Amino acid sequence: MATTQLTYTALPPNSGVVNPTGTTLVAAPTNDMQLANAFPELTVLRVTNTDDDTALTITVKAGDNPPAVAAGQGDLAVSVAFGTTHYIGPFESGRFVQSDGSMMITSSTTTGTIAALRVPRNT
Repeated sequence: MATTQLTYTALPPNSGVVNPTGTTLVAAPTNDMQLANAFPELTVLRVTNTDDDTALTITVKAGDNPPAVAAGQGDLAVSVAFGTTHYIGPFESGRFVQSDGSMMITSSTTTGTIAALRVPRNT
C-alpha cells in the first residue's frame, strides 16, 4: 500500500495565507494519505472535488487505542459533492490520532485535491 505524505499549511495569526494548491487525492483501498506529527484539534482539511458529475468520499480513519481512547466511535466519512470544496475538521485526537502521532485519510477517488490547514494556537 502506497502512502502519500501530507504537509501542513500554517494559518498565521492576525494575517492571511494564499489558498494552498493541495495534494492530488489518492484512492483507497490501495493508497492512503498520512499527516505525520498531526495536531488533530488544530487541523482542518480542505478537500476539492474536481470531477464534473461524481461525489467523492473522504474518510478520516479512527486512531489506535491507545492513544485514541475514543477510536471505537469509528471512522469519519464525509461526502464531497462534485465541483465543490469542503472544509472538514478540526478533529479530536482522542478519536483520530494513530499510535505514531499521525492521522490517516483515504479517498474514494483521485479527482480532487486535499490540503491540511493548521489553525494557530492561542490567537
